[in-house]
Amino acid sequence: MPFIPHTEQDVEAMLAAIGETSTAALFDEIPDAMRFSGELKLQGQLSEMALMRLMQSRARQDEVKLSFLGAGAYEHHIPAAVWDIASRGEFMTAYTPYQAEASQGTLQLIYEFQTMISRLTGMEVANASVYDGASALAEAMLMAVRANKKNKSRRILVAGNLNPRYLKACEAIVRHQGLVLSSIAIDSETGCTSMPVEDLADAAALVVAYPNFFGGLDAVNELCDAASSAGALVIGVVNPTAMALLTPPGSWGSEGADIVVGDGQPLGIPLASGGPYLGFMCCKKAIVRQMPGRIIGRTEDSEGATGFALTLQAREQHIRRGKATSNICTNQGLLVTAATLYMSLLGSEGLRQVAIASHDGLNRLRERLAGIGIAPKFQGPAFHEQVFELPVAAETMVKTLMRDGVLPGLNLDFLGDGYRNALLINVTETKTSEDLDLLVSKMHLAIREEAA
Repeated sequence: MPFIPHTEQDVEAMLAAIGETSTAALFDEIPDAMRFSGELKLQGQLSEMALMRLMQSRARQDEVKLSFLGAGAYEHHIPAAVWDIASRGEFMTAYTPYQAEASQGTLQLIYEFQTMISRLTGMEVANASVYDGASALAEAMLMAVRANKKNKSRRILVAGNLNPRYLKACEAIVRHQGLVLSSIAIDSETGCTSMPVEDLADAAALVVAYPNFFGGLDAVNELCDAASSAGALVIGVVNPTAMALLTPPGSWGSEGADIVVGDGQPLGIPLASGGPYLGFMCCKKAIVRQMPGRIIGRTEDSEGATGFALTLQAREQHIRRGKATSNICTNQGLLVTAATLYMSLLGSEGLRQVAIASHDGLNRLRERLAGIGIAPKFQGPAFHEQVFELPVAAETMVKTLMRDGVLPGLNLDFLGDGYRNALLINVTETKTSEDLDLLVSKMHLAIREEAA
């Protein structure tokens, strides 16, 4: 917003109309103990010109010549038509479609998004999206506790190879509602969840990432069946691009996953310095009334014409927040638009080719790295990113290559003991053979420099 719309006189007039003397009085229901009493550390005001220069300078800090960073956000090619269409006024400025008669275009688009995500994941129902993959997982945990009628536990088992940033976000959200998150150990050889999983009978749900944070593929069929037998619901956290190639969660084991979430960022949404993204959320039809957010449905009017409406939504989120299924259920409308356009343009086969090209790129990189003595840290198959054990510290490798504008991957040193030399490298269809050769040659040079 380029300006502040309300002058001091406007504010005074509005306060006088409602019989208040200050805006602070509008928040008197918030206890003093919960109010921020410090002072915000904000710099002085800037002119529009100075502000634009500051933001341009910060944006340039994210610029690199070549990036192999993944770990939950991935650089895919986005057809030009996606954002040319998404930037049209009727999409760019559309708001929540409360009035169906005035929002048929938006409702139809979201309905198509739900249909595509359901087909991609093999699930029966999808909602109209939430904020991002991490918040979608937190919502799934809360949903699982509500939906599991066989097990009243508030404990959630989480695979130890879940994206640590997802786990941190979930802990911040669900701990205040009495949920307890317990991590499952991973196998040191494969980086996958250890089998058999203990304590399933005492858990409301099991969270499984596919692919996992390290890029590997857990034994989802066995995990799903074990959880179902123990009375625990299964929450799958998936990469939508990978679902074009791998077994969808709706087909895991004998019964399939119960709830599926993930981040829609790979579907036509630029990295954009970390957001905004969108979180997709699916479930079995039997527990759909426990799903937060909104679901768009298709119907017919009195004359037989096709129409779209808000079929299911938690009305309490609007009028009784304390009784709401969720208060984090904003539809990321613009990003859903981009994702829907992206999936429409590529189609099933196009998305599959993106997945195959990404997987093949990782295989070619692994062969090249083997030639300079670098091997994967974990055994087993991977989709399009993998952890490699370096002969030097990963931090050193990243700093050395960044001097030339090449970001070789994510330094996993923050995971603790055993990861000092671990580098998580991602490859998508955007990386050419020349890109892979450049990365390997620079990594080889960095190793030689460190050894000298």
